[in-house]
Amino acid sequence: MVTWSGVGCLRLEAVRVLLGERGLRATGSMVSCQQEDIEAYSAAYTLTTDETGVVQRLTVRTTRAAGEQAVTVTRSEEGIWLVDHGHGAVRTNFGGALDVDLQFSPLFNALPVRRLNLHRLATKHELAMVFVSLPSLEVNRVAQTYRTISLGDPAVVSLSSDSYESELTVDSDGLVLEYPGLARRS
Repeated sequence: MVTWSGVGCLRLEAVRVLLGERGLRATGSMVSCQQEDIEAYSAAYTLTTDETGVVQRLTVRTTRAAGEQAVTVTRSEEGIWLVDHGHGAVRTNFGGALDVDLQFSPLFNALPVRRLNLHRLATKHELAMVFVSLPSLEVNRVAQTYRTISLGDPAVVSLSSDSYESELTVDSDGLVLEYPGLARRS
């Protein structure tokens, strides 16, 4: 079991992670107090990747004052993504994305770190990501760059996008220890 505590906000994430060489299976939950422009919510998710670390399926369920909702995001072996909010699946390729990023969750940053061995090899990768917003469960494609800053235990990996940059500290398994301004392992 791995847990993270929010930084600057009352937020907690707990997840049971089963690690393979690069792939993983995870079942987790999050709870967050109200933030400036985001209402309080709870979320539960299940995540499965293949043995190379490519996402196969993510299901997220949220609960907030307005009610409950869910989304399932599934990737076929051919690279076609299906997004289903419970009203029938919509097909897209999300620009060749292999990873999913669930907003506010440090677990999901481990996906590209582990798949690309960024905690063991000094490399840089520009990636298309499937981004799931919390608590709305909107699903979009975003561009993110992951770059190794330093190797070791812990390693440091830079995460950047058009408007954001942070340096993640990760353990020998590629799981986040600290995500400045967001969360730290507890």
